[in-house]
Amino acid sequence: MKIRYDKEADAMYIYAEEGVYEVSEEVGDGLIIDISKDGKIIGLEILDASEKFSPQVFKNITLNN
Repeated sequence: MKIRYDKEADAMYIYAEEGVYEVSEEVGDGLIIDISKDGKIIGLEILDASEKFSPQVFKNITLNN
């Protein structure tokens, strides 16, 4: 599993599996799941991440800037 954070967009992406998404579904406020053609969850995007997590969370993840 890989996690990336884009500070400029304030968005965190959690990669669950390799692949290309077919469909994105918003399942909650700022929570978007990417689903592959064969129905597997390949990732989760969390918008406004800095409002949802403490600063400690961002220390050990890859930053995209």
